[in-house]
This record gives sequence, structure tokens and C-alpha cells, in this order.
Amino acid sequence: MSQSENVILIRYGEIYLKGKNISFFENLLYSNIKYALKGIACKLERLRSRYAVSDYASDAEEEICVRVSRVFGIHSLSVARKIESARQSIIDTVMKISPKSGAFRVNVKRADKKFPVHSQPFSAEIGGLLSREYPELSVNLHEYDFEVNVDIRENGYTFVFTDKIAGPGGMPVGSAGGGALMLSGGIDSPVAGYMMAKRGLKLCAVHFHSFPYTGNDAKEKVKKLARILADYCGSICMIVVPFTKIQEEIHAKCDASFMITVMRRFMMRIACKIADIEGCGAIVTGESLGQVASQTLQSITVTTAVSTLPVFRPLIGMDKEEIIEKARKIGTFETSILPYDDCCTVFLPENPQTRPRLERAEYQERELAVDALVEEALNNLEYIHINPHSESGQTH
Repeated sequence: MSQSENVILIRYGEIYLKGKNISFFENLLYSNIKYALKGIACKLERLRSRYAVSDYASDAEEEICVRVSRVFGIHSLSVARKIESARQSIIDTVMKISPKSGAFRVNVKRADKKFPVHSQPFSAEIGGLLSREYPELSVNLHEYDFEVNVDIRENGYTFVFTDKIAGPGGMPVGSAGGGALMLSGGIDSPVAGYMMAKRGLKLCAVHFHSFPYTGNDAKEKVKKLARILADYCGSICMIVVPFTKIQEEIHAKCDASFMITVMRRFMMRIACKIADIEGCGAIVTGESLGQVASQTLQSITVTTAVSTLPVFRPLIGMDKEEIIEKARKIGTFETSILPYDDCCTVFLPENPQTRPRLERAEYQERELAVDALVEEALNNLEYIHINPHSESGQTH
């Protein structure tokens, strides 16, 4: 170890509750951090209950912090000085990196019980030295502008830092299995995907495209949304479903008021089939109860009747303003409001059913070759592999 170097110290959140299974989550989180740092020259190492990024160029520090701060499972991170665990070295480093004005407190953690000074007296000593050296500093243990952290580790080195960058929390992506996200170009579904990925679900994205009624700009918009999600979730396989023929058949053979209901049932059937193919154990949607006609209790019941998998609806109890606030926070909102229609706006009826009954929806489908239409769509899927920190996707 060099005498002193900058490292990025990473702390995880609720993983610590996992008891005997903790190594599985720690290993997965390590892999996810490593993947997030792909393309940046650096070293990632595991410490006890945390990780550290080192050996990076100074101009890469900000990008590393941005990428790591989006990895689910991380509670917080800090740019820290890594030094030898010697009393005077620690004091000298604190005096150098500490702000020179404001209210502060000192927090010493002594994992190395061989270190000769205990945590509390060492905190008091450092606080007193700072106050005497810099008159514009004042100690306040409860209402402080910054905190000086001294983390004395077991292997002869210490981390010193003053700032903490919040991570997204949650669980490592992949720890909860896979989910097929029904990704439209709207505001809601990207937020739903983000929220389920935060709980450890590895996403594939299923997008229904109705060319030529919805053009290439609409598909590119959804690809951009998937790229934004990938910065949080890791790589995403976006699967584009040709939906034009199904919509035309529904328009020709079903009562106009039932078009949305029947369309949503087709989408659910296809999404479940794709989920089975991709090894996903659930469907994820952006539905919010009562927001639109297809999201009333009755509509959701009729749509879910054709599902063969659990359907996760993380936004179900949120209002639109809450969803928009979340979309702004994760960076999808500005893309979601671009004026390119998705397939849900094609052949939109004036008076859609808000309280459909299952038997009436099934009656509407009697003239449709449901299985054949689903099979034809599945035979013509387009696969686009979306990678994080990339402006393009690989299509096949």
C-alpha cells in the first residue's frame, strides 16, 4: 500500500440482514459493481462488510462515483483517504481534508482492536485538535454541517473521509430472479421497472410495436428508456413484439368499447410466453389503480385472468404526481414525455369499458384466432440487447 491514496469506499444496506446467506448477496453485489465499472481502469476489492475501488485515474473519480451510486444494494459511498493505521498519520490526514469552518462532529470506528486508542477518546482528541487549529469550526454532535469519519480497519490501514454519497439501497439485481417488464413509452412503466429492479429483479423488457401506426421514433424512444434503466439494472434484453396485426384484428372484429380490454389480454398472454422463454418468474407493469380505463379494478381483474405468472404492480397505490417525481429522480421523465405515440394510442375508442366483465371479454374474443395470433407474434420477435453506459443496442 502506498503511504496515502484516494479510494472509493462502498457500504451496502439491508444485505447485512441475510444471516447465513449473506455471502450469496455479497458476491452478487461485487459482480454488479464490477460490471458497472466496466471500461474504467481501476481495482475493486472486497473488505469486511464493504468494498473499495482503488488504482484509478483522478479524472475517473467522478464517473466511478456516479456509476456506483446507481447500483442497487449499495447504501452509501465515500471518497476516502487510505492511510496506515498510525495515530499521527490519521491526525495529519484529518487536519488536511477537513473543511475549515462550520459545525462538525468526529466519528471513529475501531474495527482493529489492537489500535492503542479507543474510539471515544480518539474522537474527542481529534475534535479538540480541529477546534483549536481552525477557530471557525465548532463541535456539535447533533446538528452538524459535516462529519469527520475515521474507519480503522483490521489489516493495518484506515479510511478517512468527510462526505457520504447516498446509494439507491435495495437488493442486488438478480438476487430475486427475473421479471418481464411491459415497457411502453410512457412515464409509468420505466418507474415500475426501476422499483422492481431495486428489489433484486433482473429485468427483460417487452415492448409492443405497431408499425406503421407507431414509427421508428417511438421504438427509439423506448430503447432510450431501456438504456437509462440499464445504468441502474445492468444489461437489459429488450424484446420488441410486432403487434399491428393483432390490433387490426381486434379493431375489425371486436366491439370498440372492448378494444383496450382485449388488447391488454393479448399483451399479457404474449408477455407470459416471453417470460417463460427468458426464464422470468413474473410480469411487471406500470399500472396504477384507477389511473385510466384499463387500470380499474375490473379491468385489471379481466386482464390478469389470462396470466400464467404473478403480476407485480409496484405503482398500484401511487398517484400520478408521485410517479412523475420518481421518473424525474431516476432520469426517465424527459424521455417519457417525448411526443411519439405507442401502440396503446392506436385505434383508441372514445368510450372504453371501465368495468368489463370476464365473460363479456371472452365473448369478444370468440371471432379471433387467439392462439394463432399469439404464435405469429412470438415467431417474429426482435431482440435488442441494451448495455449500461452505451448509446446503442445490439439487434438480432
